Amino acid sequence: MEIFCKHSLKSYNTFGIDVSADVFIIINMDDELRGYLRSQEPGHGHFLILGGGSNILLTRDLSATVLKINTKGREIISEDEENIDLKVAAGEDWDELVAFSVANGWGGLENLSGIPGQVGSSPMQNIGAYGTELKDHFLSLEAMDRTSGEIIHFDTERCQFGYRDSIFKRAMKDRMIITHVTFRLKKQPVFNLSYTALQQKLSHLSGDNLNLSLIREAVLEIRRSKLPDTKVVGNAGSFFKNPVVSREALDELKGHFPGIVYFESSHPHEKAGGKAKLAAGWLIEQCGWKGYREGDAGVHKDQALVLVNYGNATGREILALSEKIRDSVLEKFGVTLEREVNVI
Repeated sequence: MEIFCKHSLKSYNTFGIDVSADVFIIINMDDELRGYLRSQEPGHGHFLILGGGSNILLTRDLSATVLKINTKGREIISEDEENIDLKVAAGEDWDELVAFSVANGWGGLENLSGIPGQVGSSPMQNIGAYGTELKDHFLSLEAMDRTSGEIIHFDTERCQFGYRDSIFKRAMKDRMIITHVTFRLKKQPVFNLSYTALQQKLSHLSGDNLNLSLIREAVLEIRRSKLPDTKVVGNAGSFFKNPVVSREALDELKGHFPGIVYFESSHPHEKAGGKAKLAAGWLIEQCGWKGYREGDAGVHKDQALVLVNYGNATGREILALSEKIRDSVLEKFGVTLEREVNVI
């Protein structure tokens, strides 16, 4: 365990917001985390769990303790002719895990290449991209109860996964700390090319010539063409969720805006309810925000869904810009955008 006082968090969040934490602790082992939790008096003191800092907007200095999860480890816990069950520590880098699985020929995570962040954060919002979601290849996870230090096991059903959602953003918010995630990967991969841009990128290849590495590289190329590199321009990827609307609401919007971009929902309960997703980036672009800049806070020139820090923007400035965007989309389309990024 490493402990620092009045520590800058600029290098620990992908927006690059320069705020400080009164106490900053790097957790390298689960026992260190358990020891810290047991040292705290019940109900006394507040602390923030920080993973990769890729889905967070910090708007102020933190008087609380910040715990940076830095645990490492990958372990095959079960294997048969078809599947590999891989247990991964929460502090492992997400994209390094994807690269590792692809290099070993284990299919399932390749469409999720290039997503910033750590493994422990991935189930919280059920990360997804290019036709795949984490829940599709998730087996279980272990989480530590913040009060008792007890390890609790969660299967898919118990996680209550939804679109960029899980029980850890609702009933279990601030109650559990994810320590390990177990994935079920395929030894004979079934390639998911349902996403149109991915189909087009790989259309010149026949089935025999297609492999996990080519899919991963295609996904990374698509991401690079649409999203700014967090190492170059501060951002947290998509700032807003794609809003889910009823079929009646969609039909009404199509009557007023014939070119509106939408997708069929992939979630069973949303499908059953006749719902669809609107493209939040399209809504924002139609309101004139694409490429907008206000000081060092702005909207990316190539992807209106991404808010960026061009250098020294504060979290409050980026949040204020996001509120202006949300208000304008509501006024023009009657649709309320929900933030994907957590604001603190």
